[in-house]
Amino acid sequence: MSKLQKIFCIFILAVITVSCYEAERNCKDFKTGTFEFTYILNGEEVHSTFVRNDSINIDYIGEEVDTASVTWVSDCEFIMRKLHPHSLQEKKAVQVRILSTGKDSYTFEYSVVGDSKNKHRGTATRID
Repeated sequence: MSKLQKIFCIFILAVITVSCYEAERNCKDFKTGTFEFTYILNGEEVHSTFVRNDSINIDYIGEEVDTASVTWVSDCEFIMRKLHPHSLQEKKAVQVRILSTGKDSYTFEYSVVGDSKNKHRGTATRID
């Protein structure tokens, strides 16, 4: 086998290996349900439970309840807008994109719509 043939074979194997790897994304399984999410806010860990149906997301953080409309852009991406914002910041819509899914959880990326520099990641776990 010539050197060129060896390089070609290695290239083909690399392409096959990379194309076979894709994060599992069964996003439809997570459009509705009750989930938990833990994140850091102002240096403190915050635990949130939220319930989402196809068009509404209700977030329970301690004694506070926050409701947002949900507009699905695709099976793996949606936009949330708070129904009762208390500030200009809260009026901004949040874009959420599901990156991968597992049996009972999904990893997602979120940011204010139009702000591609300040994206955050998290994992939500189904509890229902």
